[in-house]
Amino acid sequence: MNSPASVDALLQALQNVGYFADRRLATAVFLALRLQRPLLLEGEPGVGKTALAKALSEVLSRSLIRLQCYDGLEQREALYEWNYAAQLLHMRAAEGQGSADMAQVEREVYQDRYLIRRPLLQALQAPAPGAVLLIDEVDRADEPFEAFLLEYLGEYQVSIPEIGTVRASATPVTILTSNRTRDLHDAVKRRCLYHWLDYPDRERELAIVRAQVPGASAALAQQVAEFVGRLRSQPFANAFQRAPGIAESVEWAKALVALDTLVVDPEVVSDTGGILFKQREDVAALTRDMAVQLLQPADADA
Repeated sequence: MNSPASVDALLQALQNVGYFADRRLATAVFLALRLQRPLLLEGEPGVGKTALAKALSEVLSRSLIRLQCYDGLEQREALYEWNYAAQLLHMRAAEGQGSADMAQVEREVYQDRYLIRRPLLQALQAPAPGAVLLIDEVDRADEPFEAFLLEYLGEYQVSIPEIGTVRASATPVTILTSNRTRDLHDAVKRRCLYHWLDYPDRERELAIVRAQVPGASAALAQQVAEFVGRLRSQPFANAFQRAPGIAESVEWAKALVALDTLVVDPEVVSDTGGILFKQREDVAALTRDMAVQLLQPADADA
């Protein structure tokens, strides 16, 4: 489909594919689409940054191209590389045929058919309506890679020495995500629209759990949303290295359904703590006494 005509239309379209955005996030996405600017999403792990790119690809009927960043990521892994084996075979074949024009042979080996396209180049050359490019966890890459991205982010083009400048045939929708393990350079941020993606409020998390775990009863889904929401709040959040994200809420709800749980109690919390948390210290910090406090009705805190 074409880009949604309004923020409300985008909110509804995202909800139709199972992504429940708040209005601030939908506004940021809408502007990124209208202004054809990259969107940088920062936030804690598990709050839905990567899932947004997947949902957008469905909403816009565009292919999703993902560049997963990591320490030591090189340009050739992100943009392109040459098929050296095929190039070598071509050169040997030319020598075997007695070709004397080596300059011509060199030109031939840098033809399009020997080019291996990586995510950035794939996104630039995607046919209309274009692709959704997810540059995931860009904070895990190093600073030279950030500098390399600037041409793409600012002008939707890249320079390949053997070919020249490659410009986007259809402007890609570009989403960058960061867990903020380090600060990104200002030059990257200036080329993007920015949004901090926080944990959802209880009602939105409840809607997500219901949509993603249809087998959960209304009461169980509500208990999951309330429990995890309180787990992230003070003073409980101080006891953990990292609070559970939306992904953990959904996974926990699925586990509770698999265990035929009707009502969450402290024993169930203790038995399934390894789904909510991925660190041994965090699992240990979720004590039975804390679970009892977290499971109390909201009006009991008054």
